[in-house]
Amino acid sequence: MKKTVVIDVVGLSYSLIGEHTPFLKNWMATKDRATIDPMLPAVTTAVQSTYVTGRWPSEHGIVGNGWYDHDDAEIKFWKQSNHLVQGEKIWEKARAIDPNFTVSKMFWWYNMYSSADFSVTPRPQYLADGRKMPDCYSQPADLRDRLQKELGTFPLFQFWGPGANIISTRWIADASMLVDKWHNPTLTLIYLPHLDYCLQKFGGPAGSPVQSGQDFTKIATDLRQVDDVCRDLITYYEKQDAEVLVLSEYGITNVSKPVHLNRVLREAGLIAVRVERGLELLDPGVSRAFAVADHQIAHVYLNDPGVLEQVRTLLEKTPGVELVLDREQQKAYHIDHERAGDLVVMASADCWFTYYYWTDDRVAPDFARLVDIHRKPGYDPVEMFMDPKNPLIKLRAGYKLLRKKLGFRYLMDVIPLDATLIRGSHGRIGTAPEHHAVLIGKGVGTGNVSAIEVYEKIWQTLS
Repeated sequence: MKKTVVIDVVGLSYSLIGEHTPFLKNWMATKDRATIDPMLPAVTTAVQSTYVTGRWPSEHGIVGNGWYDHDDAEIKFWKQSNHLVQGEKIWEKARAIDPNFTVSKMFWWYNMYSSADFSVTPRPQYLADGRKMPDCYSQPADLRDRLQKELGTFPLFQFWGPGANIISTRWIADASMLVDKWHNPTLTLIYLPHLDYCLQKFGGPAGSPVQSGQDFTKIATDLRQVDDVCRDLITYYEKQDAEVLVLSEYGITNVSKPVHLNRVLREAGLIAVRVERGLELLDPGVSRAFAVADHQIAHVYLNDPGVLEQVRTLLEKTPGVELVLDREQQKAYHIDHERAGDLVVMASADCWFTYYYWTDDRVAPDFARLVDIHRKPGYDPVEMFMDPKNPLIKLRAGYKLLRKKLGFRYLMDVIPLDATLIRGSHGRIGTAPEHHAVLIGKGVGTGNVSAIEVYEKIWQTLS
C-alpha cells in the first residue's frame, strides 16, 4: 500500500490560506482541493471518529467531546480509550489486506488502547499530593521515553490552557517525524492543534475571503507558525515518497454571544445542585433536565421524560438557539445514538453554549477557575485565558508555580468566568462555505464531500 500521511490542521479553512501561509498556498496550488461539509456535531472527537471509520456518529457513537454516562450518572469529557469508538478503523481494514501495513497515530483522539501500531497522546501524571505533571502516553510504552529523551517532556501546558502556543504543535510534528524515521509506518495521522486555540480566543477575519480589508492582525503570527510546521512536515514526508493529505475537522466562525443553557433550565426549576463548602455542584443524576455544552452543540438529557415538551419549548424560545432535535429528528442529522441527549441543541451563528449553571460567581465551583477538562460538566474555552480583570494575575500564577515546584499543594485558580471573552467557535452546520473544513491532496477531487467520504479519500490514497 502507498505510504500516506494525513495532517489534521485543526480549524483550517480556505479563508485562512493566503498571504500569511505562503507554503500552504503554493503547495495547495499543485494539488486537488475539496471542501468538507460540516457534520453534526462539528467537534474534534466526533469528526475524527467519522474520518477513521467512514461512519456517522449514529453508528460509531462519538456524539461529542463528552456526554452523559447513564450508568455512572456522570458527565464525562475527553475520555481517551479507543474502545469507545464503535466500528472498524481504516487501519484495521488495511491490515486485513496487507499484514505488513502499520499505522502511527500521533495525537489523534481516542488514542489509548487502540489497535494502532504506534500511538502518542497527552496524558498528565496526577500525583497523590494534587499536582498535575506534564507527560504523554504511548504504545509501545517505551516510545514515550525515546521521544521525551530526544525532544524533552511533552509540553502539556503549551498544549491547552492560557499557555497554549505553537510549542506543543511543533513537538507533535517533530515526534511524528521521529516515529517515521524509527518505524516507517504505512499510514501516519498527525494532529496539529494550534490554530484551533488562537481562533477561539480571537476569532478569524470577518466576511468573505474574496473581500478586501480583512483583518488578520491578531492571528497573522499564528498562521505563519502553523504554516512553518506544515512546511517542515510536508517537505520531510514528500522526501520519503509519501502521499500527503492536509485536512481539517471544521472551520471556526466568529461569535460574540455566550448562551447559558443550564441557567435557563435552572430558572425553570429543572436543575439540581449540591452545596459543598459553600460552592455549588451540578447534580446530573437527580436533575430533571440538564445540558452538556460542547461549543455550539449541546446534549440535553432528561431524568424525567414528562418534562420533554416543557424543555423543548423553553429551549426553542431561548435567544441564541437555532435548532432543537428530539430523538426522531436526530436521525436526519446522523446523531441518533444512545449516548446522545434526549434533545440535541444547536446554537445560532453568532452564539455558543457555556456549561455554566450557577447564577452567582461567588458560589461557582472551585474547578470553574481552573484548567480542569475532566471535572467540568461541559467544554470550557475560557480556560485559554488568565483573568484579564486582575492586574496581578501573572504574579498569582507565578506564586502558584513556585508552590508546585516546592512540592506544596496548590490550585492554579487563574481562569476567569467571563464567557464574552470567546471570539470564535464551531460545532454547528449551516456555516458559510469559506469557513468549511479543507481537504487538500493528490486525487481528492474538487467540490464538496461529506465527512464520511473523507474515509474513502484516505483509502484511495493508501491503495
